[in-house]
Amino acid sequence: MGAATLAEVAPGEWDAVLEQAGVTDAYYGRGYVEASALLAGGEPAFLRLAADGGEVLFPVLVRDDPVDAVTPYGYGGPVLAGSDPPAFGPAYAAWCETRGVLSTFAVLHPLLPTVRDAFVTRPLAGTVTWRLEADDLLAGMHKHHRRLARRALAAGLRATVEPAPRSLDGFIAVYEASMRRADADPFYFFEADYWDALVRGVPLVRVDVHDGDELVAGVLGMGRPPYLHYHLGGGTDEGRRAGGSHLALLTLAGWGREHGYVALHLGGGVGGRADSLLEFKLRFAPEGLTPAAPAGCTCTTS
Repeated sequence: MGAATLAEVAPGEWDAVLEQAGVTDAYYGRGYVEASALLAGGEPAFLRLAADGGEVLFPVLVRDDPVDAVTPYGYGGPVLAGSDPPAFGPAYAAWCETRGVLSTFAVLHPLLPTVRDAFVTRPLAGTVTWRLEADDLLAGMHKHHRRLARRALAAGLRATVEPAPRSLDGFIAVYEASMRRADADPFYFFEADYWDALVRGVPLVRVDVHDGDELVAGVLGMGRPPYLHYHLGGGTDEGRRAGGSHLALLTLAGWGREHGYVALHLGGGVGGRADSLLEFKLRFAPEGLTPAAPAGCTCTTS
């Protein structure tokens, strides 16, 4: 039998291919890939390498001038499915040659089995995975985060959960207020079409924290079991002081545990660095630092 050929799957068929392979992660879904194209540019390509014993699935964004391929915003990479998936490297190199792709940058998913030997890897500082098996999620948090979550509850802040929200009104303003306070890069101020694409095509969970009638903090999670991902969050100055963001993430974790998720993946620092954002996330799950080496990779073909 000859070598398996890497095929491009039609966008309308992609989610069914994922379902059949047992890949439920939000980062691989058509909706998230197409939303990410609005940030990174390029056209989505949904790649499948299938053989009798298994398959490799790899959504990428193909950009021009020069032609390169990148994974969607966040995490991705060629995910393995089945007991004996085919060798990916040669088939991917052949696809790149056909498409004229000169280089690839992929941030490999830290919780799924992904292809590594087709890439040259470089270390990142790691990501944080909050395992949800514990009966008391609050007790497992760092004492500083526990104190702030309890402060929010004592102050009467109220957290609500909305799966599959129809709108992100209110949340966007709180998120952008946090980005301005952090003096964030303009990249992180997303256009309306990105927010619309998230609502339309991504399995979202919205958590709002109110002080009376005022929205003071919120987070967006996304995914289907087994993994829930923290995507974006923010809070007002008042919400930050009162522990609103801590209560929002604790609430998201509790909702995830109740709905069959085994972990809430909080992600890493800005650009994969060991920074204050990574430390903030690690205080929710002090034992949850996920090894960093497989997370960042580059591949060049010619």
